[in-house]
Amino acid sequence: MYNSNLLLIQKLLSTNAYLGHRIPTSDFQGYLYGFRNEMAIIDLEKTLICLRRACNLIGSIISAKGHLLLVNTNPEYNKIIQQMAKKTNQSYINHKWIGGFLTNWKHMKKVKKHFQNFYAHPNLKDAFTSSPFDSFPRFKKMQKCFEGIMTHNIPDCLVIINANQNSMAILEANQLQIPIVALVDSNIPNRLHKLITYPVPVNDDSIKFVYLFCNLITKTVILSKRSQRPKVKVKRL
Repeated sequence: MYNSNLLLIQKLLSTNAYLGHRIPTSDFQGYLYGFRNEMAIIDLEKTLICLRRACNLIGSIISAKGHLLLVNTNPEYNKIIQQMAKKTNQSYINHKWIGGFLTNWKHMKKVKKHFQNFYAHPNLKDAFTSSPFDSFPRFKKMQKCFEGIMTHNIPDCLVIINANQNSMAILEANQLQIPIVALVDSNIPNRLHKLITYPVPVNDDSIKFVYLFCNLITKTVILSKRSQRPKVKVKRL
């Protein structure tokens, strides 16, 4: 077990996951190893513990036939998130969060159906010489919003890549008591940190770590699907 942990921590070190900001927030202090050159150093042993907790939650949700919503607003990570979502058949959002997406879910389902009906219209291609989204900017926005949504049911868990840029998603999920797994950097505001049920302390600017994290979630989902059982409601901690 010790050797296994050591190997995993070495892998995390290679991604620069330990690099924090100059001034960490007070709630993040418990995740720190110390400071070097006035920069906060994240304790990777605690990162590893949080990763395991997050994976256990995700595994239990998928085993119970639940569904994840992956949330990301960093364009650098778009391709990684999209690939992970397709491999695992989970939903994703790769753009700015739309207010009410969760708290007004029934309306959003209707909007999605309206968009799909418009897009699937048999005369659509004949009606436009170019893409219909060039003539209707609103539908282009709708395409970005709904292209990654794979289910009609509200998600059982949010997996957020950059928590600092997704406060609205965190607030809505918290209001509906949906569990949140989120990568949290050392500058995460205290008010947001308190709302995240499964925070993973890490340098969320590290694309290498995000790639590693997504691979870990992908493997967890695929393995958990093999042992699926009847869906149960996951209680908020």
